[in-house]
Amino acid sequence: EEVVMAIKTRKDFFGLHTGIKTETIHQASRLLTQITGIIVQPNKAIVGANAFAHESGIHQDGLIKEKTTYEIMTPQSVGISETQIVLGKHSGRHAITNRLKKMGYALAEAQINNVFVRFKELADIKKEVFDEDLETIVYEESSRHEEKYRFLYLNVVSGNAAVPTATMQMEVEGQMVQEAGFGVGPVDATFAAIRKITKTDYPLLKFAVNAITGGTDAQGEVTVQLKFNGRSAVGRGAHPDILVASAKAYINALNRLEWLSKDIKKVKVA
Repeated sequence: EEVVMAIKTRKDFFGLHTGIKTETIHQASRLLTQITGIIVQPNKAIVGANAFAHESGIHQDGLIKEKTTYEIMTPQSVGISETQIVLGKHSGRHAITNRLKKMGYALAEAQINNVFVRFKELADIKKEVFDEDLETIVYEESSRHEEKYRFLYLNVVSGNAAVPTATMQMEVEGQMVQEAGFGVGPVDATFAAIRKITKTDYPLLKFAVNAITGGTDAQGEVTVQLKFNGRSAVGRGAHPDILVASAKAYINALNRLEWLSKDIKKVKVA
């Protein structure tokens, strides 16, 4: 993206044209983060969270008077909306649909309905819902495969004077199953409960947590990577409760492993 934008902003010098739609760069970067679970560092040029942020008073004054003083390109030129619209529980379906279009998403009617339901659930928990929250919901809905395992319920007891205990309810192939797990911490106990329910014990290659937005009520975005039979699957989960997000990420990774296993069998049969 740095090379592309350098060519675009200095086309008079390079005399080159890439043909790349630069307005999709930010969205493509977010999608890559969603898929790989690798977070872009805030100070990364072009796509980092601070790429178009200005804190210094002198910089801000110069930016207000003349933007080209410190910005040789605009946020809009790489797909970043300059005006961040904050949505809430009173926002209607039309507002969500309109915002998704402005963010560059072309969703089917059924997908929009699912996204709106998820949005309302999140808005009941969070005071404000940001673009990043919507992006996470859209990714989870658009990347959803057939689910062998579904999250239903989680209750965790933990503390410095208690053994961390997690009680989980899951749906396994349409049947409700409940188990309790114990661990050295609440996340470990949660994963132990999931392993009991699913009767699996795959190596955990990665566990990472990231706050989607600022604030103590921000959604926690958890990335989990599991390995089985030489293949690995990355699962993601997001929720204001980091333990629920962790459980959803682990279950998402399990479902992806199931999907990959079925896909391999189909290829072998063919």
